[in-house]
Amino acid sequence: MTLYGHQVPMWVALFLWFALWEIIGQMGMVMLIPPLSSIIVSFVEVTTTRSFNEAAWVSLQAFGMGMGLSLAIGLSVGFLMARYKIVGEVMGMWINIFESSPISAVVPLLLAVIGFGMQTMVVTVFLFSVWVIALDTQVGVQHVSRSLTEMARSFGASRWDMYRKVVFWAALPEILAGIRLGTIRGVKGVIIGQLLIAITGVGYLLETYSRKFLMPQFWALILIVFGFAYVISEAISYVERRIAPYASSR
Repeated sequence: MTLYGHQVPMWVALFLWFALWEIIGQMGMVMLIPPLSSIIVSFVEVTTTRSFNEAAWVSLQAFGMGMGLSLAIGLSVGFLMARYKIVGEVMGMWINIFESSPISAVVPLLLAVIGFGMQTMVVTVFLFSVWVIALDTQVGVQHVSRSLTEMARSFGASRWDMYRKVVFWAALPEILAGIRLGTIRGVKGVIIGQLLIAITGVGYLLETYSRKFLMPQFWALILIVFGFAYVISEAISYVERRIAPYASSR
């Protein structure tokens, strides 16, 4: 961040926002925004309770299974769409429709099909994340340089070796970008699924805190969810940056 021609660390901007948050909370300008200091105290209180540990475990299970399903199907479908024209024509329209549609509006319909429980949360995470993974995988594979595949064929590479050793690695930057975006949407999906359908896990705690107007605990839990999504996103971004040199060279 640059301010009046001077480079300012990003943590300074974060500190200013936190200071503004504390001032607004202490002044009581907005009832639903407590002071940041009380949120920090509640953070320790929330994370040490048994209910939080159980809720976090349920949410992580749903998130992990949903993302695993999204990766398996999204990567496979995206690859097939890129390599086979008929698959791209059949699947492309539907994937673009679901990618641009508000998935939250159709999530309650899962109740009539699946019912309550873990399976509903898993499907919600899947619906939120799979489309962008498939689209980015398709784009990455389609934009692999033809010279790379021709070189692989000239050296006698089989089709499996070409896909595994050339196409996958050349398309990896776009694939990782899709995974990063899908992961962030998956975090949204698990929370929305717990709030709208299966009142359990972290979504249940958020509902409980907001209904009882326990705003410090509510905001502490919100920050935990944001932090979880940020850490995962930054971890994938780190991998993207590690492969950036060869990605730019192609």
